[in-house]
Amino acid sequence: MVTRWLLPLVSVGFLGFALVQMSLAQQKDPPAVPPVEPAKSPYATQLAGAGIVEPESENISIGTHLPGIVDRVFVSVGMKVKTGEKLFQLDERQLAAEEKSRAANVTAAEASEKKLTKLPRPEELPPLDAKLAEARAGLTEQQKLFDRYRKLAASNAISEDEITRREAALETAKAQVLKAEADRTLLGAGAWEYDTAIAAAATLTARAQLEQTRTERLRLTMLAPNGRAAKADRVERDPATTFDVLQVNIRPGEFVGVTPGQALIVLGNLGRLHVRVDIDETDIARFRTEFAGVAKPRGNPNQSFPLKFVRVEPFVIPKRSLTGGNQERV
Repeated sequence: MVTRWLLPLVSVGFLGFALVQMSLAQQKDPPAVPPVEPAKSPYATQLAGAGIVEPESENISIGTHLPGIVDRVFVSVGMKVKTGEKLFQLDERQLAAEEKSRAANVTAAEASEKKLTKLPRPEELPPLDAKLAEARAGLTEQQKLFDRYRKLAASNAISEDEITRREAALETAKAQVLKAEADRTLLGAGAWEYDTAIAAAATLTARAQLEQTRTERLRLTMLAPNGRAAKADRVERDPATTFDVLQVNIRPGEFVGVTPGQALIVLGNLGRLHVRVDIDETDIARFRTEFAGVAKPRGNPNQSFPLKFVRVEPFVIPKRSLTGGNQERV
């Protein structure tokens, strides 16, 4: 009797359970409420785009002229720096030693050039004058001996060989006088003009090498830029522009190179902020500069900022999503 009614009751129970589960599965979940309401345009027709906030001067990425090890960093995030102030400096010990060596080369080159312009030395002339007088005295002596031996040869008192030797000695004495006179004239004339020109060129080369080393040493210290606008639609700023340090990506002891696009320090003028908006190329025909604009920050749609058109960059590039990175440009 129990078995007869048990199986139908169990079947009816499972059927009811299946109906309940099917009913629950068909229920729709309530619509999800976003944690932050998306921004809504107050205009009937609109042209929207994602943008990033940047300084009026744009983000100025400071690089380095030369690779090397960072020795000192003079700024930190949040500081204000003026044009010409130091930002960071690389290790300059090698160039400092090279500068001393080239300064010594300049001193040596200048001394060599001055030496040539001061020739002849007053102390060098008396020895040559004495040598010239000695050569002339020797010539006089040989001339007298030759005259005496020639008289003796007329009476056949000496041989022809002796006369020949005396004549050769006389010619040698004459040559010695000529040589002494030439040496005296050469020294008295001073330096040759071409030697002076070579010495002057060597001095200029040494000075240029020293200046090159000094310039390279100065390039190891990066300074805040002058802030002058490079675009025709802006007025040049005062050379004493003040910048805010937005980012510092280097520390003492780190190696830095001359990698293009590497932002070691990022500066910007936060006196006035700009919003750079990415407009889809398909919406370019609808864009009008005379219309007003409104910016709403992400995460706070209830806050809005009126925008005024500044400029447009007509260069069209492939579209990409903006994430707020410092390197992003549109």
